[in-house]
Amino acid sequence: MCATLVASLTQAGGLLPASVDASPSNSNPDTARIQKEISRCPAGQAVKLTTGSSGQNAFLSGPLILASGVTLWVDQGVTLFASRSPADFDTGDGNCGTAAGDGKSCNALITASKTQNSGVAGDGIIDGRGGSVLTSGANAGTMTWWDVAMLNKSTGKNQNNPRLIQVFGGSNFTLYRITVQNAPAFHVVPNTVSGFTAWGVKILTPTLAYSRPGYACPAGSSPDPTTPATSPSTCFTPETTKNTDGIDPGQSSNVLIAYSYFSGGDDNIAIKASGSAPALSHRIVHSHFYYGHGMSIGSETNSGVDGIEMRDLSIDGQDSQNSVGIRIKSDDGRGGTVKNISYRQICMRNVKEPMIFDPYYSVGNHTLAPDFHDIAVNGFHYLGSAKYGGGTLTFNGYAFNGTVNPLKITLDNVMFDSTPKISNSPHNGGPTPPSNTQFTVGPGPVNFAIAPSAANNVTVATAPKDGQQAIDCSQAFVSFPSSMSPF
Repeated sequence: MCATLVASLTQAGGLLPASVDASPSNSNPDTARIQKEISRCPAGQAVKLTTGSSGQNAFLSGPLILASGVTLWVDQGVTLFASRSPADFDTGDGNCGTAAGDGKSCNALITASKTQNSGVAGDGIIDGRGGSVLTSGANAGTMTWWDVAMLNKSTGKNQNNPRLIQVFGGSNFTLYRITVQNAPAFHVVPNTVSGFTAWGVKILTPTLAYSRPGYACPAGSSPDPTTPATSPSTCFTPETTKNTDGIDPGQSSNVLIAYSYFSGGDDNIAIKASGSAPALSHRIVHSHFYYGHGMSIGSETNSGVDGIEMRDLSIDGQDSQNSVGIRIKSDDGRGGTVKNISYRQICMRNVKEPMIFDPYYSVGNHTLAPDFHDIAVNGFHYLGSAKYGGGTLTFNGYAFNGTVNPLKITLDNVMFDSTPKISNSPHNGGPTPPSNTQFTVGPGPVNFAIAPSAANNVTVATAPKDGQQAIDCSQAFVSFPSSMSPF
């Protein structure tokens, strides 16, 4: 430890009293003292945030810059809250907390730029207060961060909300045992990082501080996707906390995410490759997914994705209307090669769309053709859903104007307790699925029908049977390990 800072604020039920920062002049009382200790901490040591002797258990901060070699330790029982004043996060154009501009007007709560061997650790909590009423800017008093996020649905404009942890470049960044929750936008984004580890991390949005048990929000209390808010929403569900991705590694290599828990309003994990560097050598293992859009690759894949292993995952979509299991998504404006992708030991239930492989995920511009090949699903067991039965599966390769990049996928020991539907609904200008797909089935059993089609360029090769049984999922599903979980 290079410094230990003692909390001076007290939270209850996951919330700070509104009186603490009702005035924007007191919106981030702990920023300066935390930043001072981070900046002067020697490499290899940590700044520790701990509780006070009289029950104080909270810090309130604006943006922090993490130094190379330094760990921010949020101790057990401590919550580091983000300011709810957009002015604190604004990059200089005055648009943070609005839907104006390009959606890039807010700094993150914690930023690490070109650091080596830095991290965030501890059994405490980092809370973005996404459901709290804003105290500055054009939407002060009338919207929460999540109301602003919904503007991209109701108006088509870009939200300007802060992320919680942003890592730019550098190497060997670690998240260990920390809980990250209620993000106004993405929770954790490691971009162009060589060596990123998240171990024992919990990501939860929204918590009970902003919802009800079972996410049973009263009618009219949540953001409306068709109409901008004129007064702050008071209750939220995963469906109304837009763009709250869990961990989105972008253009990074040597990524390990293990023994972690994800529940939110968008992709639980999304591996992206939108810059000059590819996404290489990721391992996502021994982890649990709940509400959200599952384990995704894409949408941006233009710089390439190669060597991704996903193993021993449980995905329980809670029968959410937006639940997704595993998917690779792109379009021909953001496409590239996605290859050597392995899914092993996947247990899944209560998911609307268990599998999506789709290069027509959104409308492209015919400039960058997606190419998904050497995809293997080995040991996949879907236990069914009371609402969606066996769910819907989408299999599409890419074809346009003479360019044909078939989806090449192996399904080995892929079992559904309820028969799934194979999607036949075209979208975004693509052909009727399944299309342009080369299936290899086996040697383990696959208990749903895949029909070859010359018209749709679908082929099916069958490997010799080996008598495997569906993988055992009896111990796969566990409760989300947080007293603030609404489900």
